[in-house]
Amino acid sequence: MGQTTPPTRTRPTRGIRLRRTLVVGVLLVVVVAVAVGVAIVPGSRSTRRSTAASGRAIDPSTFATGSCVAFAPTSGNRHTTVFLDAGHGGVDPGGVGETESGRTIDEAQETLPVELDAMALLRARGYRVVVSRTGDSTVVRPTPDDLIRGTFTLQGAHDDVAARDQCADDAGARALVGIYYDAGGSTDNAGSITAYDPDRPFAAASQRLATLVQSDVLSRMNAQGWGIPDDGVQTDGSLGSLDGNPSTGGLAAEAADYNHLLLLGPAAPGYFTTPSTMPGTVIEPLYLTDPFEGSIAASAKGQQAIAQGIAAAVEQFFGRARG
Repeated sequence: MGQTTPPTRTRPTRGIRLRRTLVVGVLLVVVVAVAVGVAIVPGSRSTRRSTAASGRAIDPSTFATGSCVAFAPTSGNRHTTVFLDAGHGGVDPGGVGETESGRTIDEAQETLPVELDAMALLRARGYRVVVSRTGDSTVVRPTPDDLIRGTFTLQGAHDDVAARDQCADDAGARALVGIYYDAGGSTDNAGSITAYDPDRPFAAASQRLATLVQSDVLSRMNAQGWGIPDDGVQTDGSLGSLDGNPSTGGLAAEAADYNHLLLLGPAAPGYFTTPSTMPGTVIEPLYLTDPFEGSIAASAKGQQAIAQGIAAAVEQFFGRARG
C-alpha cells in the first residue's frame, strides 16, 4: 500500500457539510484477524501483514478469507472484546479521492491501516480485538445475487455490512467502532464527523462512545497542526445518501424507510435480521475528495493519529483514561 507524506501546512476551518457518503441503511458510497502475542509497532506495513496472519478466524465458513478475525491481547487481559470495522474492501473500494500530489486513493485502501494500527494499540492495552477484515477483501462471502460484473449490487452492499454486524455479535464484542472516510462533490468539503444510532436500547452509551471517538481522533489530528474542522457528533438517521430509486420498491425502498446506518441500526423485519448488539459508532475523520485531507488519510502519520484517537476513546469508554 503506497504512503504519502502528510501535509504540514494548515488551512482555514471550513463549515459543516450538508451531505455525507454514509448510506442510509446500507453504508454504500455514491461516488463512484487465538493471536500469537507478538508486540506490534503501529504504522509498519510489514508488522501489519504479520499481525494479520496471527489471528483466529471467527467462522471461516461464514465470512470471507481474512475477514472477521480475532486477536488476543499482547499485554495483560481485560477480558473485553472490541470490534473494529475497516470500511468497504474487495470489490467495493468505497469513496474515491486524491492526494495533493495527484495520487488517486480509495476508502477501502486507507481505512484498513487505521483499523490494524488501532487493533495493535488496543491489544497492547489488554483488549481482545476482532476486526472485520485483515486485507483487501469483502467481509461477506458473496453470492451470485451480491455481484454484477464484478461489483456489488445493492443487495451485496447490504449483505457485506450486515456481515460486519454478525461478526461483532458472534465475537461477543462490547463496543463497535466503524472506520470510514467521507467524500463530497467539492474539494471544499472537509472535516471529521462521528455518528451513533439514537434508537437502540444502548443509545446513551453509543452517544458517549461517539463523543469520545470524535474528540480524541480530532485532537490527535489537530495536535499535528492540520486544522481539521469539527463537524460534530450526529445521529445516523440524519446522514447519508441513497443509491437506488426508492420509488421502484424493493431493497432501495426498504433502505430509505429504514433511516439508520446498517452498521449501527436495529433489526427490521424482512430487511435486516442481524443488528449489532453493543454500543457502536462510525467515524469519518477526513474527506478523501479534499486533497489536503486525502494526503493525511493516505499517510502513515495520519493513519496513526486516527488510530491513537480511537484507542484512547475506547480506553475512556471502558473507564480507563489513558493518553
